[in-house]
Amino acid sequence: QVQLVESGGGLVQAGGSLRLSCAASGRYAMGWFRQAPGKERELLAAISWSGGITYYADSVKGRFTISRDNVKNTVYLQMNSLKAEDTAVYYCAASTRRVGVITPSKEYAYWGQGTQVTVSS
Repeated sequence: QVQLVESGGGLVQAGGSLRLSCAASGRYAMGWFRQAPGKERELLAAISWSGGITYYADSVKGRFTISRDNVKNTVYLQMNSLKAEDTAVYYCAASTRRVGVITPSKEYAYWGQGTQVTVSS
């Protein structure tokens, strides 16, 4: 059974930074999503199984960075220059595909429990 454990959410002022972590029970292609109240879940960033390819949504490009530690089976999302509109529940997700970055949410079979990020303006 694949397990994903997220940590690092919290309350931060606009302009601040947070780093989310997602510890997995194995090595997978990974993605970070978020869902705000009344909005659809959106993919923010994804990283390939090897770590060599990354993808970013336009809404976070230049502000967020996805990375992975393949020894620790942990994926990170460094979030800088946070804005009030970044407030949401953030989820990591895992795909068993080993080629490329995975963008469709339906390709992710495993999901973390979510962590709240609140950015005060």
